[in-house]
Amino acid sequence: MNARLCLIVASMSGAIAVMIGAFTAHALKDILTSKLMAVMQTGVQYQFYHSLALLLVGLLLQQRSTALLKLSAMSFFAGIVLFCGSLYLLAFSGVHWLGIVTPVGGLAFIVGWLMLVWNFITMDKR
Repeated sequence: MNARLCLIVASMSGAIAVMIGAFTAHALKDILTSKLMAVMQTGVQYQFYHSLALLLVGLLLQQRSTALLKLSAMSFFAGIVLFCGSLYLLAFSGVHWLGIVTPVGGLAFIVGWLMLVWNFITMDKR
């Protein structure tokens, strides 16, 4: 993932998080149970956090493109799709087996952060 694509994806992800959050708060407040509302809120929160992380990585990629930063960006994107996406689908559909995908997305988030750490640790060595 190059810097431009990373910044575009991060910006779109942030916009989508706002839309999903607003839709959930206004259109679904009387439809979803409080438990499913909490699931949606968790998805929106994590999407916001990792949209900002992806934005940071995109800005870093503009300065210096490294394999670790690219892997971090791809991991954050995968986490948004898998973690947040599975929570949204679970809340909208009520299909609880989708919850087995959520930890895979969480692992992708962790990998993204660790690749970012590793990038900073090895930065002076390059």
